[in-house]
Amino acid sequence: MLASTTTFILLGLILLGFILISSAVKIVPQRTAIIVERLGKYKATYTAGFQIIIPFIDKVRYRHTLKEQAMDVAPQVCITKDNIAVEVDGILYLQVLDPMKASYGIDNYKFASIQIAQTTMRSVIGKLELDKTFEEREAINNAIVEAVDKASEPWGVKVTRYEVKNISPPQSIRDAMEKQMRAEREKRAIIAESEGTKQAKINVAEGEKQELIKKSEGEMQRRINEAAGRASEIEQIAKATANGLRAIAQAISEENGLNAVNLRIAEQYLTEFGKLAKQNNTIILPSNLTDVGGIIATATAVFNEVKDKQKKQS
Repeated sequence: MLASTTTFILLGLILLGFILISSAVKIVPQRTAIIVERLGKYKATYTAGFQIIIPFIDKVRYRHTLKEQAMDVAPQVCITKDNIAVEVDGILYLQVLDPMKASYGIDNYKFASIQIAQTTMRSVIGKLELDKTFEEREAINNAIVEAVDKASEPWGVKVTRYEVKNISPPQSIRDAMEKQMRAEREKRAIIAESEGTKQAKINVAEGEKQELIKKSEGEMQRRINEAAGRASEIEQIAKATANGLRAIAQAISEENGLNAVNLRIAEQYLTEFGKLAKQNNTIILPSNLTDVGGIIATATAVFNEVKDKQKKQS
């Protein structure tokens, strides 16, 4: 009986020792802080690692995570500057920097931060028109962060950022906005189509202009080439005529040259007269038709005169 009682007491002492040790030893995880009170008064803030407290005298009163926390801000109705009720929600990001202030500076820093974010959101939305609320999300976020961060400074909490998730106007406003956006898209489509038609006409006109310019340049070049060709032709004919005349003059000055000329003139006279007789039904005969010798004599006189002038010049 005595042995069993002793064994029972021993087991009790072992169990009590185990309870005391487990109460005295605290393993604090990484990025976590605990607030320890001694007899109801703040004693210390313990961070990650192996920590020892006095059982029954020291007590872990608060436990805080030092990680950045994301908290949903519940949807709430805000009135815009143009008196439109919109429902807005968001996400608030904050981090505990001073665990002691977070424990004793306010009863619940999470609830208080969310309430400040909501009231600031209502205030900021109330200064904006409905269309601006969709464009000024960044300004809304910055205003809420600044307000909550300023208020939470005594709580040892740092607000890192705020993000507006949804801005939901009433169904009637959404329908009106949809019609407005549809009209705007149709307007842009019509403008784009008209701009395309305008550009197409401009391109066609520019093409026709360039075509006319090219045609006129080509016509000008053709005329220049034809004129140059005619000029060259006239020049060549003139040169050939001059050479022919010089050859005739030289032939006249040679022995029996004049007789050859007279014979050539008589032949051409008779040939051309014969052509005239073939081409016309009615002809006018000169009075001295039979006087071929007189015609030759006249031509001979002209050649002699030319020959005399050449001799005088030489």
